[in-house]
Amino acid sequence: MEGGELPGLLVNEIGGICGILHSHVAFLRKHFYLITMKELLENRKHLSRKVQAIYLWWHKPVIDRELLQSLPNLKVIANSGVGMDHLDLKLVASFGVKMANAPRAVCSSTADAGMALLLASARRLVEVHHIAISSSMDYCEADILGVKVSGATLGIIGMGRIGYKIALRAKAFEMKILYHNRTQRKAQEEQAVGATYCEKIDSLLQQADFVMVAVSLTPQTRNLIGKRELELMKPTATLVNISRGAVVDQEALVMALQTGVIWAAALDVTYPEPLPRDHPLLKLKNVIITPHLGIKTDKTTYMITEEAVENILAALNGLPMPSEVLPS
Repeated sequence: MEGGELPGLLVNEIGGICGILHSHVAFLRKHFYLITMKELLENRKHLSRKVQAIYLWWHKPVIDRELLQSLPNLKVIANSGVGMDHLDLKLVASFGVKMANAPRAVCSSTADAGMALLLASARRLVEVHHIAISSSMDYCEADILGVKVSGATLGIIGMGRIGYKIALRAKAFEMKILYHNRTQRKAQEEQAVGATYCEKIDSLLQQADFVMVAVSLTPQTRNLIGKRELELMKPTATLVNISRGAVVDQEALVMALQTGVIWAAALDVTYPEPLPRDHPLLKLKNVIITPHLGIKTDKTTYMITEEAVENILAALNGLPMPSEVLPS
């Protein structure tokens, strides 16, 4: 089947674990001639020159030098999310290929997921759910007590778009909000959510009842939360990670949870994903783990695809890309 005048868009697959969603296909086909990796590999001679853009869904297809060299007309790569740590940005740029992420689409759903994890951990929802459905359930023990969220102190590490959305939600729960960021927010932005800037991360860790990590994974943020940082936290504190698994030293986290250095953890991200089935984090009662669900709602995923299409079409038409990412 020939693609006509539509530009070729390479995707990993349609459906499956790492494929674009079936519900997005009709929308994408209005703008592009879709080519899957399987089709490209089976007919590289005919299809490689047709590919002008790549849409990454769940980090697939893998972008390496071999693939870039095989696509002479590639102009742009759009990512289905914010984090770009799975891409060698300098390598991609060296081929004259532009890159974009989807920051606008993901913020609200990721912030929702962060607050959901915070609340579920604070009120021990997973643990008490299993008690409630147990065949031997007569009553809930009187000492199955959670942590009061209203009035507690939330420390947000990374006050970008997602971090700020978290602060908006935390304000509604009447939480005291601290934040640490590379740059301080404007005074009116701080006042709108009642947030206080902590220039040093140590100050935030020492004060917070809940620490929520919402940074991008970079060489500077890898293992940002390690043994030293965990030991600065209160023994009653909870760590919530919605950024990337490698931002937290997981061995140090396991030890901190096992020895009472901190009270609990709630993780939407791990390293690797999924964890090996014998990993100690999977055996701890004071841990909640979800399989990277931050963006996974029907509306959000569709908005991500819309944002990707907007960026790709802008690049192909020589216009500024709304969410262009440049190599640092």
